[in-house]
Amino acid sequence: MKLYYSPGACSLSPHIVLHASGLPFTVEKVNLRVNPHLTASGVEFASISPKGYVPALQLEDGTVLSEGVAIVQYLADQVPERKLAPANGTLARYRLQEWLNYIATEIHKSFSPLFYPASDEVKNAAWDKLRGRFGVLEAQLAQTPYLLGEDFSVADAYLFTCLNWAHMVHRSLEDFPAISAFMQRVQALPAVQAALKDEGLLR
Repeated sequence: MKLYYSPGACSLSPHIVLHASGLPFTVEKVNLRVNPHLTASGVEFASISPKGYVPALQLEDGTVLSEGVAIVQYLADQVPERKLAPANGTLARYRLQEWLNYIATEIHKSFSPLFYPASDEVKNAAWDKLRGRFGVLEAQLAQTPYLLGEDFSVADAYLFTCLNWAHMVHRSLEDFPAISAFMQRVQALPAVQAALKDEGLLR
């Protein structure tokens, strides 16, 4: 398999999961700052994934899967013994999907205004909205080390990826002690360290 990624973007989530899965894979960086977007080997990324954004996972047969929440669940299901996702059809699996959807719609997308040119008023309003959403996460992580309980899952990889953007936009998570502890806990995991190093985000 090959993961197409951009350093620190939402593609970090499946990158972490690939390392956690133990499955063989390669990665190829995509330059999203040029138009058209180009892969490190000089291929127009749109010819690989017409959506034009990362992540994209090319399977061994050439099939391309996009959308992070689909990719991480696909990967988890290849290695059920790793317990990266509960079994399909169980209530626990729907709890996982509940968290993945919450992260995608309420956390991931709410960060967008902080990365683009906008007034301080707009950026502060976006951060205030995020802080409200963080309350739900803080309450859960004050009870359990990971979103689903005692075990790291693909939802934690996605949440770590999104919350890691806070320092990139010069915002602090210090008002949320359970979230801050979660970030330290997850960053220390070998799979996370490996993905961060691969992407040049950790020395």
